[in-house]
Formats: sequence, C-alpha cells, structure tokens
Amino acid sequence: MGDPIEEWFAAAGPREAELRRVDALVREAASGLDRQLVPVGAGQVLGYGLMPYRPRSARETTQWPLVSLAAQKRHLSLYVCAVVDGTYLPEARAERLGRASCGKSCVRFTSLDRVDAGELAALVRDAAAATADGTNAYFAT
Repeated sequence: MGDPIEEWFAAAGPREAELRRVDALVREAASGLDRQLVPVGAGQVLGYGLMPYRPRSARETTQWPLVSLAAQKRHLSLYVCAVVDGTYLPEARAERLGRASCGKSCVRFTSLDRVDAGELAALVRDAAAATADGTNAYFAT
C-alpha cells in the first residue's frame, strides 16, 4: 500500500499539480503544523494542525484541522479556521487575496496564479501564530 497523501493527490487528476502548489505554500507558511488526511462526509481533505474542537451542536469534542485543503468540482478550497478579535481571518482579508471568493473560514479559487500567494501565505502564517499564542478563538471551548 502506498502513501495515502500521495494517493489523495493522484486521485485529484488534473487538479493534482495545483493542489501540490497550495500544499507547498501551506507547508512553507506554517512548517510546524502536522499534515494528514481528515475524513469529511464521504471524502477527505488534507488537514494541517489538528486541534481539539467541539461545534455548538456536538456533544463531544473531536479533532479538526486549523487549515485544510480540498478540491471541489470547479475550484480549490482552503479552509483557515482562525478567529482573532471576533473576526474570521479569511473573511477579513478577502479583498487582499485577489481573485478568490471568501466565506468566513474558506478561500475558494481556481488557481494559485489567480490569488495573491504572498497574502495567502500570510493568512496561513497568521492563523498558525494566533493558534500558538492562544488568540485564535475558533478552537476555544
């Protein structure tokens, strides 16, 4: 049996190269985060930095990644679970990221070439720093 992460990349078909580029950006921006596949629904995302997390609707605490990467049908999604001073970091920085669509914790884009890679790396780096220093309220219990 091969490396599950390598198999995940390969299964992305034409999106494999773009996923690898984003993976390299995340790993460079937050080198201290572990990387592993995380089950989500019927699929998996590539997660970085598993943290204890309990959604309001859940009875038990589970593990959820600080950052996760997924290939959707028409775009890539980079989820950055960071809330600092009551604001979701991806949503607050949406206008700086270039041609991306942002939700509270999700940045959606078709290619890394269409976003400001420096700003995307800074977003990941700042989320990791906020988590390390305890100011990331996303994972507060």
